[in-house]
Amino acid sequence: MKKRFKILGKVLLVLVIVLLVFLFAIYVYNRIRMKQEEPLLEKPLGQMVEVDGHKMCVYEEGEGEHTLLFLSGSGTAAPILDFKSLYSLLKDEYHIVVIEKFGYGFSDVVDDERSFDTILRQDREALEKAGIEGPFVLCPHSMSGLESIMWAQDYPDEVEAIIGLDMVLPRTYDKFDFDSVFKFEKLAVLARKLGIVRFYYADSSLPSALSKEEKELYRAIACRKAVNIDVINEGFSITEAVSEIDSKPKPDVPMIMFLSDGKEVKGTNWIESHYDYASDLTDAKVIELDCGHYVHNFMQDRIAEEIREFVVFDEERK
Repeated sequence: MKKRFKILGKVLLVLVIVLLVFLFAIYVYNRIRMKQEEPLLEKPLGQMVEVDGHKMCVYEEGEGEHTLLFLSGSGTAAPILDFKSLYSLLKDEYHIVVIEKFGYGFSDVVDDERSFDTILRQDREALEKAGIEGPFVLCPHSMSGLESIMWAQDYPDEVEAIIGLDMVLPRTYDKFDFDSVFKFEKLAVLARKLGIVRFYYADSSLPSALSKEEKELYRAIACRKAVNIDVINEGFSITEAVSEIDSKPKPDVPMIMFLSDGKEVKGTNWIESHYDYASDLTDAKVIELDCGHYVHNFMQDRIAEEIREFVVFDEERK
């Protein structure tokens, strides 16, 4: 019996050593690749503006009567590239704007409080400094749904409509397991520091509409920014944001909500809660899509067509 335990102990020791060597090799490879990727990051895709003493990136292209303002979900490493599948289909008809919040894309990581009031203030200031005026058609993905609702509540003159891209709603978090998410984020931070995250962002997992060079850029950003302290601090502010939203009347702005199949999201009654939210709005529409959470990368053609039909502000709708 003792001999068996000795053999087992040696086997386990060998496995641990092999694992450590493997992780060290990944770490070294990632550091080499990060050094090689530095030239890719020298020229931001958008305009860099200063907000609260740090740099934020605001992307802009296209012209049109209406401005579609894209706001990313939690942890989307490179929002400008992530939304390209959709806005590239709309840029000839609309003014396209993408904000990269602190901790995202080309914007700085600030390691400061990330309440949704602060995020909203900073986004509005970034737009002002970039010379971009509203009103806006807000296009939030996932967690930015909360910011969009707050925006419409606090600055109704700046919001023409909301186009939800599998957006979060206040009731999403009624029975949400925040502890599990925060534990996962800690593991994700470790994976980024070790370089393991590089393999998560393989070409096959990135938006198919991106070129080879754009996928390389996305991966370079993700290996530096994916799940950083700013992203984590946003999560800690969710409960406060929901309470603030619930304390004010629901904004009755034109709204269309595109929904995933709900399999990749963690929340209470994902699909039903959207229909419930829309039920007492004057002009709201829910569209279910048979795809994953990043709906704008799976069903972009369908979404673009629906947006063209939705963003028509005639005299009766105004």
